[in-house]
Amino acid sequence: MTDLQSVLLTDLYQLTMLQGYWREGMNDNAVFELFVRKFPPNRNFLIAAGLEQALDYLENLRFTEEECNFLQGTGFFDSEFIDWLAQLTFTGDVDAMPEGTVFFPDEPILRVTAPLPQAQLVETRLINLLQFQTLIASKAARCVLAAPGKLLVDFGLRRAHGSEAGLLAARAAYLAGFTGTSNVLAGMEFSIPIFGTMAHSYIMAHDDELEAFRAFAHAQPNNVVLLIDTYDTLKAVDKVIALAEELKRENITIKAVRIDSGDLAALAKQVRQKLDHAGLDQIGIFASGDLDEYALKRFTHDNIPIGGFGIGTKLTTSNDVPYLNCAYKLQEYASIARRKVSKGKQTWPGRKQVYRRYDASGKIEKDIITLMNDPQEGEALLQPVMKNGKRLQTPESLGAIRERTAYNLEALPSGLQTLDQTTQYPVEISPCLIRLTQEIDKKIGLR
Repeated sequence: MTDLQSVLLTDLYQLTMLQGYWREGMNDNAVFELFVRKFPPNRNFLIAAGLEQALDYLENLRFTEEECNFLQGTGFFDSEFIDWLAQLTFTGDVDAMPEGTVFFPDEPILRVTAPLPQAQLVETRLINLLQFQTLIASKAARCVLAAPGKLLVDFGLRRAHGSEAGLLAARAAYLAGFTGTSNVLAGMEFSIPIFGTMAHSYIMAHDDELEAFRAFAHAQPNNVVLLIDTYDTLKAVDKVIALAEELKRENITIKAVRIDSGDLAALAKQVRQKLDHAGLDQIGIFASGDLDEYALKRFTHDNIPIGGFGIGTKLTTSNDVPYLNCAYKLQEYASIARRKVSKGKQTWPGRKQVYRRYDASGKIEKDIITLMNDPQEGEALLQPVMKNGKRLQTPESLGAIRERTAYNLEALPSGLQTLDQTTQYPVEISPCLIRLTQEIDKKIGLR
């Protein structure tokens, strides 16, 4: 399998620019910042995620002999340049918002300060890593807000756009507040609780549905969740009720039943009624099947008796918002602030910091984007995480990131916790940043 840590997992123009910088001796420090230009429809906030993988990539950046030989064979590059690449490592500094931090348009979530060739080279992979997990964590957080207190499980691996996407989606969903994942490798890699029971094929492989339930209970006595919609959901509940008494004598408890198709709300009500009438109120109901935050909101609003949900395709593909309008742009080179002025893609120049203010109740009140040398009242969101190519701290646990995410979601004003764009959070641009922008525009002849 292709090595996803390969430095060649980039766009060709990163390398063609590098040869240009190398030939011109352009090796002064550059400052690039990664940010989202504007929110997609129906997004009131985003959750920063993916920093751990980004730092791992930077710390291990190397060109292997095989990669150098491939580049030599393309005909695009000089031999001396290839020799230079063979010695290249990342020696720069990184400042970033901690994972789990809520952020808004134009706010840098990561800043790279490094010699220009290094800072340029890493653009593609940093966007790739941070954009995806931020996208999934943000949608997962919406699910958490739509179904407070419910068991939420990532079911998306089989529909993910590739194996890495499936793994990182499970991580992003968990840090956003999901209970766990069906992805076993994600459980091993990231210490995420894993969940799973059976597919319809298990029921169909048996000649009798009740016998399938019984066999599974004996095979998984501590994890008895029975899929009841293979044939007739309500008739299957009757079989579960009969089996529950039998299993009780063997000290085996049925934890829940799972519904994966049909009118989930109507079926859940009928199933709950049958179970409660039989005195089996301890058996929960778990639902899956083409769910997203909007479905969870309806179930919550209507008090549908479902205790947990498996969220798959629509989460892992972020189907309603499949990408973010994010960018990684040069803000300073050789100690001179820089700015892009293309229509619709203008940037704020210089090294920036974001300060967050809270109201008396602990809710976030407004953010201020300003320059690094212009401290403001409030919490500084970007923190140093890498110096001279080395991490400044050991990797954070996902548990700590989950706590930060929960704190950030709790701090959102109620208008931002909705699934629709009903309000806009105030993000101010400081006077000194406006002045610097005006100075640059004047210098390049725009004013």
